[in-house]
Amino acid sequence: MTLIGRTRARGVETLSLDSPDNRNALSAALVGELAVALADCAKDTGVRAVVLTHTGNTFSAGADLRDPPHPDALVGLLRQIVELPRPVVARVTGHVRAGGLGLMAACDIAAAAHTASFAFTEVRIGVAPAVISLPLLPRTDPRALARYYLTGERFDAPEAARIGLLTAAGDDVDAVLEPVLDGLRRSAPEALAETKRLLTARVLESFDRDAADLTALSARLFSAPQAREGMTAFLERRDPSWAV
Repeated sequence: MTLIGRTRARGVETLSLDSPDNRNALSAALVGELAVALADCAKDTGVRAVVLTHTGNTFSAGADLRDPPHPDALVGLLRQIVELPRPVVARVTGHVRAGGLGLMAACDIAAAAHTASFAFTEVRIGVAPAVISLPLLPRTDPRALARYYLTGERFDAPEAARIGLLTAAGDDVDAVLEPVLDGLRRSAPEALAETKRLLTARVLESFDRDAADLTALSARLFSAPQAREGMTAFLERRDPSWAV
């Protein structure tokens, strides 16, 4: 069973996270399949831009707690999106949690419907938003991240746009993206690639500098007793032992 839907229209390849039964959680299988699809887009000169979207009411719930990807694999996927020689556009109509926010932040442009909601839920299960900070910290308001990283609060699409997590939000995400995709189709492919390289230089600096340390931090936290309690509580739909 494929976990990534693929369609193309006028040079725009749409890749859809298609595992709605587990809310498009980032399993090892989904991360691997998405990486293959992106690699195909990078090699195909007929692809002018990539839209990353989802089926179901959740863009991604974050790491699959039953089958999580290795931190190195997630770092590789995020870097692949940032380095892809095609613009990558996130199209979101549902909920985005934890690792799903890193996936969205790695995209060059991100748009969401007002039905979308967002939360960095890592602290509530005993871990930290470590690896996903690689694309998030260079692109998002630091004061806002401090609040939402530390509290795990849910916030809406207008707030996500205000803090730089989204490019734009609207009632109809396809209407929001129509001029964006039209502009990308009208742009010269080599010029797009070089312009993207200019825009992502600072993000890639964070990968070069911090990826190893954040990968090690993620692995350490996920294997700690606090995370085991947090993940068990989440799966059992109860409060963890530290909640007061």
